[in-house]
Amino acid sequence: FWDFTSDLAKGDTAYTTMALAAHTDTTYFTDPCGLQIFHLLSHTDGTGGASLLVDGFYVASILKELHPDVYKLLSTIRVPTHAAGEPDSLYRPTPLAGYPIINRDPVTGELLLVRYNNDDRSVLNNIAAGDMEKWYDALRVWNTFLTSPDSEYWVQLTPGTVVAIDNHRVLHGRSAFDGKRRMCGAYIGFDEYRSKLAVLSEKFRTDSVSNAAAQLVDGRSVWSTDF
Repeated sequence: FWDFTSDLAKGDTAYTTMALAAHTDTTYFTDPCGLQIFHLLSHTDGTGGASLLVDGFYVASILKELHPDVYKLLSTIRVPTHAAGEPDSLYRPTPLAGYPIINRDPVTGELLLVRYNNDDRSVLNNIAAGDMEKWYDALRVWNTFLTSPDSEYWVQLTPGTVVAIDNHRVLHGRSAFDGKRRMCGAYIGFDEYRSKLAVLSEKFRTDSVSNAAAQLVDGRSVWSTDF
């Protein structure tokens, strides 16, 4: 859980009043947070701070269709990341080479997650010299579609509003603001989320196969395909 205002209490752009471009959080973790919850508590003596949401899978699908070479490049070249805004912490993922912006299943090729935060990017020291300019060109194309009007969804939160997003898919940001703004929220691991979803889906399933299968072990159908 976290709670912050624009008081510069930490070396993090979230603790400022500046605009933040669309990004996913915790790209510097080996396993980025799964669900992210935002709860606007208050905003007084000022305006601005509209919330930005972008479906990363939508942007990736456009790249795959219109720019397959860019899609391939952004899903293969690893991007090192880190967080070092505090003197007593230095977060880097394993492996240190990081992960691509577009992450796919190595077997099926299915799109799994998008991890992109330009402010957390480290030195690109693992890219072959001949691929460096190609990667930056690909990043420009990615940013063009990421910031296009049809990709961006803007909403002005009001105090008391709670928003939950899939941090593996949805990028978020905000416009600049002034005044006193207080936001709290939480990170939820994706494994915990999927575990709860699987258990509840099994519990409330209404298909004929589950209804017909009366064999239960610890309350779970022996015919379950969720594990």
